[in-house]
Amino acid sequence: MREIKMCGFVGYVSNEKEQLVGSQKKLVQKMNQPIVHRGPDEEGYYIDESISLGFRRLSIIDIENGHQPLSYEEERYWIIFNGEIYNYIELRDELIAKGCTFQTNSDTEVILAAYTEYKEKVTEKLRGMFAFVIWDKQEKSFFGARDQFGIKPFYYAVEDEGLYVASEKKAILNVIENKELDQIALQNYLTFQYVPSSNTMNKAIKELPPGHYVTKKLNKEIVITKYWQADFIPVVKTEEQFAKEIKDSLYDSIEKHMRSDVTVGSFLSGGIDSSIITAIAREFNPKLKTLSVGFERPGYNEINLAEETAEELKVDNFSYTITAQEFMDEFPRFVWHMDDPLADPAAVPQFFLSKLARKYVKVALSGEGADEIFGGYGIYNEPHSLRLFANTGRLTNHAINHLARLMPEGVKGKSFLLRGTTSLENRYVGNAKIFDEIEKKKILKNYDANYPYIAVTNPLYQKTLGYCAIDRMQLIDINTWLSGDLLLNADRTTMAHALELRTPFLDKEVFKVAQQIPANLRIANGTTKYILRKAVEGIVPNDVLYRKKLGFPVPIRHWLKDEMYEWALQIIKDSQTDHLLNKKYVVDLLNKHRTGKIDYSRKIWVMLTFMVWHRVYIEDKQEFLIEPLSYAVKQ
Repeated sequence: MREIKMCGFVGYVSNEKEQLVGSQKKLVQKMNQPIVHRGPDEEGYYIDESISLGFRRLSIIDIENGHQPLSYEEERYWIIFNGEIYNYIELRDELIAKGCTFQTNSDTEVILAAYTEYKEKVTEKLRGMFAFVIWDKQEKSFFGARDQFGIKPFYYAVEDEGLYVASEKKAILNVIENKELDQIALQNYLTFQYVPSSNTMNKAIKELPPGHYVTKKLNKEIVITKYWQADFIPVVKTEEQFAKEIKDSLYDSIEKHMRSDVTVGSFLSGGIDSSIITAIAREFNPKLKTLSVGFERPGYNEINLAEETAEELKVDNFSYTITAQEFMDEFPRFVWHMDDPLADPAAVPQFFLSKLARKYVKVALSGEGADEIFGGYGIYNEPHSLRLFANTGRLTNHAINHLARLMPEGVKGKSFLLRGTTSLENRYVGNAKIFDEIEKKKILKNYDANYPYIAVTNPLYQKTLGYCAIDRMQLIDINTWLSGDLLLNADRTTMAHALELRTPFLDKEVFKVAQQIPANLRIANGTTKYILRKAVEGIVPNDVLYRKKLGFPVPIRHWLKDEMYEWALQIIKDSQTDHLLNKKYVVDLLNKHRTGKIDYSRKIWVMLTFMVWHRVYIEDKQEFLIEPLSYAVKQ
């Protein structure tokens, strides 16, 4: 029986020579309380004179062997682990050949055994999604690691008396005294619509970046080490060779991601990524259940497209239509689960999608990562569309840029001229760019000119000097947007409903293929993800495969003019953020949006999300949490 670890963990490493076991258990129990949703069925603890570990688990299978914290080698090593290791069977055989012994069939024990053999290099051996902590009781050493892409979360805080770690930030916030807001994180959030790693909106708490591990010896400072970095290394192969390698890697990844003794479902929108996952997954399980959501407003409902795809693929589809009122009612709970403000409008529907899915399955597959690694966003075509500016000369471009800035907002062509006469490093900071520095000066009471948004992306651009523009844009998104927005949302919305989400595109073996693909095969023939589409021809119906990218359309543009206007205005008026924000500027944006032709919805949504976050986490108004969540699954 295979263990599934839909869970969360907390921990505390003391710098004192000997901690009081009773008080430390109370500490980790208090940390564990806010993350009950990550594992509502069971909790476990390990406490010695130096460390306190806590764990929350959803019991699915392998109940007897699935308890954590788990020990190894006569209780010398202890582990708390959130994730799935997809090559654990192969790795287990390798370790047995080296003399390791096992008491369980779990991949948790395989990680521990691998650590005894490979120490910090254990991360290089693991294929999967993971965040874990290992304590060596004999050496008094702490080791924590996060997977390559950041699928699973890992937060930490260092205070004089020790180190706190947790799967969610709220667990640490529940016990530390320093809850000061990070003004620079707020400043960056206004541009990116999320807080870029490794900062959080609370100054004392950090996020371990993807592809990093952290070590600590007793009474020593922590050391953070990067063990993996995404990169594109193009090689020369034919289209046919790449297509076959992509197809083979996807089949292998999806087959391994479906290993489970419980019902596995698949999120299904009207787009290509979820359709690819579903089409291949149904070959391993013809009874696959698919889940979809949409909105009651015409033009914002992909349910019909999802149902058509499900019918063509001969799989069951379950759907739910979201109303504007439900959106408003559930928004504070959504914000609480996110830990930090996440103002991607498409994140909220996934909260409802996860709630729907949890009625039918305990594990779901999703298509996160395909756009970032295979080149799926239309903006990646921009280097081609702007190439005419490459030959106009620096002085001419400077003049065009100056004239474009004088054009009234909303005039057609203004954005094109501005982007064409601005360097890639200054114009592209990721898939979302909401407020620029001029606007932030007007909004923020404590704006700091020493921290412009390009400070986040410049180090990444420096590492990719000499790369083509498309490679550089994708690497920006892989290192910022993917973990900061998409995977944060994927983890929190699913875990909010005790659902385990798996992302087969973000398998390191799939990426080994993707990173070799030249940019001209990712973006080609006027389409995105060109070679990925070629790879799955005959597997996914052509009308789906070559459908225009839809994203996850959310009607906030219309709602903020109609159903949500009074709701939004009340949030702004009630928000106790006058010391941080120019609230009059935000009200003006809302009114201009309501009465004018220019769409300010994304900017308004960023401000509303922060204000609700501030209400929940700073003003400590969490009345919505009294409503219990249901984890019942239909069989």
